[in-house]
Amino acid sequence: MAALTPGAAAAGSTDPVRRAGRAALRAGAVLLHRTLVLIALLAVVFVAVEILPGDAATATAERGDSAAGIAARREQLGLDRPLWERFTDWMIALPTGDLGTSARGEKVADLLRDPFPNTLVLAGAAFALTAVASLALGCLAAARPGRRTDRVIGHTATTAFAVPDFVLATGLVLVLSLWTGWLPAVTVADATGKPAEWTMMIMPVLALAIPQIGWNTRIVRGALADQAGMPHVEAARLDGLSTTRVLLRHALPGALPVVATGIATSTGMLLGGAVVVETLFNYPGIGTVLAGAVAGRDTALIAGSVALAGAAITVVLLAADLVRAKTAGAGR
Repeated sequence: MAALTPGAAAAGSTDPVRRAGRAALRAGAVLLHRTLVLIALLAVVFVAVEILPGDAATATAERGDSAAGIAARREQLGLDRPLWERFTDWMIALPTGDLGTSARGEKVADLLRDPFPNTLVLAGAAFALTAVASLALGCLAAARPGRRTDRVIGHTATTAFAVPDFVLATGLVLVLSLWTGWLPAVTVADATGKPAEWTMMIMPVLALAIPQIGWNTRIVRGALADQAGMPHVEAARLDGLSTTRVLLRHALPGALPVVATGIATSTGMLLGGAVVVETLFNYPGIGTVLAGAVAGRDTALIAGSVALAGAAITVVLLAADLVRAKTAGAGR
C-alpha cells in the first residue's frame, strides 16, 4: 500500500477544520438572519400598537382624568416622542436584558418572570407530546401503506390540524370536564403562580398539541414515503428484513431532517396558540398578560413577550438546523 504524501496528509488533517469552519459560518449566517427577522417583527409590533385606536395614556387613565392630565401622562410615558426613537431606545436596551417599563410603571422583565416559564412548561409539554405522537402515528401509517390504518390516520390527522384551537379547547372542556368530570375546566394558580395541580395542565396541553400532532403526522408519513423508494431502503427490503426494521433503521434516519424541521416549526404555532389556550383555561402564562397588554396598548409589554417567545423559537430552530446538518454529514 502506498504511503500518504506529506501534502495529502496535511490536506486530510485540515479537512475537518475547514468543514467545522464552514459549519460555524453557516450557523452564524442563519443566526444573523433569524435575529434580523426578529428585529423586523418587533418593529412591526411597535407600528401595529401605534396604529391601534387610543394609546397607553388613555388606556391607563383614571375615570375623570382631564385632557391635560392625559397629555401629561402621555409625555411621562414618552408617547410624545417619535416612534422610531422609542423603538431604537428599546432595542438598544434589549441586549442587556432590559425589556423596558410597562405603561403602569412596572418593569416588563418582572411582569414576565413568573408567567413566561409557565408558558414554556406548557408549550414544552405540548412539543414533547407532538414529537412522540406524530413520530409514532406517522411510522404506524407508513408501515401499512394504502391500508385502512394508513387511511384512518391520514384522515384523522388532517381533521385534527383543521380544527381551530378555541373549538378544540371548548370540545375538550365539554367532554373531559362538564360531561365526565375527569379534569378541572380551568386552572387555579397556587401561591407561587403555578398551576395548583398537574391535572390542570392536561387539557391545555392537549388543546395545543392535537392540531400540531395532525400536521406533523402528515409530514412524517410523507417523509417516510419519500424514503421508501430510496435504493438503500429497497435493498434492505429485498434482503428480507422485517417491515419495522426497514422503517426504523433505514427509512427513518433519512427522513429525520424533514421531520425535525416540521416539528421545530411547530414551536411558533405552539407559543402562538398558547395565547388563546391560556386565556380559555385561565392558565397563568403570558397569554393572559399579553391579552391585557394589547387592551392597554402597552407596547413595551407586548414587545417583551414577543422577544422572549422569538428567542425560544430561534433556539429550537437552531437545534433543528443542527439535526439536519449532522444527518447530512452522516449521509456523506
